[in-house]
Amino acid sequence: MQLHYCSDYEAMSQKAAEFLTSELHERSDRLICTATGNSPLGLYEHLVSFKEALPDYSKSLRFIKLDEWGGIPMTDPNSCEVFVRDKILMPLEIPKERYLGFTSDCEEPEVECRRIQSELEQKGPIDICILGLGKNGHIGFNEPADFLLPHCHVAQLSEPSKKHQMVDRLSTKPDYGLTLGMADILSSKKIILLITGKGKKEVVNRLMTQEVSSQLPASFLWLHPHVHCYVDNSSM
Repeated sequence: MQLHYCSDYEAMSQKAAEFLTSELHERSDRLICTATGNSPLGLYEHLVSFKEALPDYSKSLRFIKLDEWGGIPMTDPNSCEVFVRDKILMPLEIPKERYLGFTSDCEEPEVECRRIQSELEQKGPIDICILGLGKNGHIGFNEPADFLLPHCHVAQLSEPSKKHQMVDRLSTKPDYGLTLGMADILSSKKIILLITGKGKKEVVNRLMTQEVSSQLPASFLWLHPHVHCYVDNSSM
């Protein structure tokens, strides 16, 4: 894991965006996995601002959504779907055929997970996976547990996840999530991990011990050869 310590959120977002953009300069048809929420928002805003420098964005760049709150309307303004659409797809003019994402209000969540897994196997692997760090060490909805699931699955949300700021604003409160699994994430060619937000000092200290444990899902990123971790020092 390559650690990049940044003075504040803006510096973290800028540096991560510069790295991502340099990767897209080399090849613009990459498959990008998108986390949602405040941690990656600044990165996406910078990516949109760099659009004119990378005119192939609208021709070949592809996206897959990391996770979604289960059982909520797809149109809820605080869903992951609306976030991805408003912050990434529409500004970058990405057509729907180059976007893959969980349907939040599907009737059979397990079937939906199998659909996404099948699509990923056909269109993957992920080139660059963008992740945030949860206060309990989760990535996506891969929550601390005795064992972690490798592929797309229905996840029972931990109490910290249920208290996420996005949940506070949801009109329907989710009891489960839909998420890519740990093997899906670790199969990505490169990973960007963004660490920002209050109350994460303890989990960051645990992560930096490099001890790999299913009770700290983010620790599995130490097993990946190409992780770029950007740390917002001002939030620690």
